[in-house]
Amino acid sequence: MLGWEYTGPIMKKLIKLSLGLSLVPFFALSSVNAQEPLKSAEDFSEIEEILVSASLIPIAANRSANAITVIDSEQIKLRGTSNISALLRDVPGFAVNQNGGFGSLTEVRVRGSEANHLVVLVDGIEVNDPSQTDQLNWGTLSVTDIERIEIIRGPQSVLYGSDAIAGVINIITKSAVEPLTASLYTEYGSRATLNNGFSVGHKSEKLNIKFGASHFETDGINVQPTKGDDLDGYRNTAINMNSGYKYSDQLALSFAMHKSAGMNEFDGSSEEVQFTDFDRQHRKFKATYNSGDGLWSHVISLSDSDFANDNFKQDDSEITVANGSTESSKKNYQYIGSRFWQEKDQRLSLALEHEKEDFVQLHPYAPGEDEGKLVERAIDSMALEYRFEPVESLTLAASARHDDNDFFEKSDTYKLEAAYQQSDKLRYRGAWGTAVKNPTFTELYGIYSKFKANPNLIPEQSNSWELGVDASLIDDRLNLSATYFNSRLENEIATVSFNCDPVDTWDCEYNQPINLAKESDRQGLELSSSVTVSHNLLISASYTHTESKDPSGEDEQRVPKNIGSVNLAFQPNNKLKLNLNIQHNGSQKDWQPPILEAYTLVNLSSSYKANEDIELYANINNLFDKDYQEIVGYESPGFGANLGIRYKLK
Repeated sequence: MLGWEYTGPIMKKLIKLSLGLSLVPFFALSSVNAQEPLKSAEDFSEIEEILVSASLIPIAANRSANAITVIDSEQIKLRGTSNISALLRDVPGFAVNQNGGFGSLTEVRVRGSEANHLVVLVDGIEVNDPSQTDQLNWGTLSVTDIERIEIIRGPQSVLYGSDAIAGVINIITKSAVEPLTASLYTEYGSRATLNNGFSVGHKSEKLNIKFGASHFETDGINVQPTKGDDLDGYRNTAINMNSGYKYSDQLALSFAMHKSAGMNEFDGSSEEVQFTDFDRQHRKFKATYNSGDGLWSHVISLSDSDFANDNFKQDDSEITVANGSTESSKKNYQYIGSRFWQEKDQRLSLALEHEKEDFVQLHPYAPGEDEGKLVERAIDSMALEYRFEPVESLTLAASARHDDNDFFEKSDTYKLEAAYQQSDKLRYRGAWGTAVKNPTFTELYGIYSKFKANPNLIPEQSNSWELGVDASLIDDRLNLSATYFNSRLENEIATVSFNCDPVDTWDCEYNQPINLAKESDRQGLELSSSVTVSHNLLISASYTHTESKDPSGEDEQRVPKNIGSVNLAFQPNNKLKLNLNIQHNGSQKDWQPPILEAYTLVNLSSSYKANEDIELYANINNLFDKDYQEIVGYESPGFGANLGIRYKLK
């Protein structure tokens, strides 16, 4: 079916699933056939111009062999959500777990991998928090001022180093498009949720600058009703700036800055009120020089990030005391030089990179030897990438990376890609790659109650491959995509409990991360499609089947075997847009029994354009008030609704 043979039992099962689901129109936010809601068939030809972050240099999506999803600003507005993680639930291969409402810890897993196996960028700045197990808490990342989200699935360590075992997400914020514009929005919803923001931008012949700010707050829900009756509130204030200056036809400069600060309240193991203050700052400067003949390009970038998380608790007397804090920073210096040849569309790129991270933790109630100790590590890297077309319609790529880590052993990662455009209706693609994930600062030095760090951990290593096919049928009205993926993980890091009570298994002397001796296996099938029923109706869907096993052969935690979504976008006239979203999450194993049951959620959103400057919108989440859990012991939000208005100033 996809150009390969495999007769194993899992593959047979997946093929049967794919045949059964091939009659269903699958979700549009998928593969390279990403489209704006309600686009006409003719618009599909523009897809080739989309540039993605799947290479050292920007390339068209149809030149990449990776499974790619592009979500643009119109799709984000139509979905009517305030959080990016809600959008990711519709992307093939993605599983989302959230321990509560807005702001609560939200983890994203791709193709059965762990949450810290995904690199997240905002305008090219890595925002994974070194002090929080190298992952991003998606619950604190809003959708304000986003132009598009580029999602590349599969191993990307060759391009992005450690952490990119499962893929990369690059969130690109909006740039100014007119001489001087400003806009603002406000919305109010369930649980006293308030969301306000504004942006202002200016574009001239040489200068482009965009500034935005937003504030979000909510009373939240009671995440753990058995441990108190308090609501777990959340607030977040964010500012963004995206600017560029075209010095000449060859030289361009850019600067991006993002800051987010707020508070997240949560229920702990007792009835004490616990909350975390967080503060994150990211900055990046980039200079790009292209030769006049278009044969050379040089890019120099400098970026740095600071992360601070302060934990507090409040007892019955409402006395607030410090309960620990973590601080970390990350600095990255990078040069990318590229040479282009028109013959066979050849591109050779060299990347040189220096990255430095540091980490410190203070934890009064569990003091340890490393409490307050500043820990640092640095990595020097070199990567090469060669892309070319030996014959028409065939794109090949090979890349390699060497990391010289001052704490761990040196590592090398590799990647091979092939994409063949058989016709304007059919495309085949395949990729193989290795990847690495260094142990986190928390795993090496963390100080927590009953948590014992392990300074002897070694990096995780993966070996992965995928095969895929993309098809466009019925005059481009029906677009289909299928991807089979297979990955093996060595030295998987897992936290194990020691000296537990045989009766009360929760009562253990300590927990410690270790490297598992045997390999972990992950494989599955991603299916997606979109069908343009008429000029005003688009039906789309996605489905993912994942088999993710630990070295003992048991299912990995928080990885549902079956995930799917269906989306209906309807535009009855030029002013009104309606959207119906259905998400299904299969049953899954957690760290503690019982097995979490499968659930299905229905979400509605709408927008009405009163005039050129004013737009009204309304959203309903969890329409049928479904009671479900994504993490054992943590309640999820029930029915919720909000109303809002957007106003554009010229």
